[in-house]
Amino acid sequence: MTTPPERNDEPIHYDADKARGAEIILTKRRNRMIFIAGLVGFVVLMLIVSLLG
Repeated sequence: MTTPPERNDEPIHYDADKARGAEIILTKRRNRMIFIAGLVGFVVLMLIVSLLG
């Protein structure tokens, strides 16, 4: 963390690539399977809740 004397008052410029939100990187097959299983599980849970509710 910078101390007050070292701090610049210039606005910080971020490129569009750096400013956007989190990026999901699914390079390994295991990570992709866990991600897809989570999505499918969420959809199944919502179907069960809607049928019971």
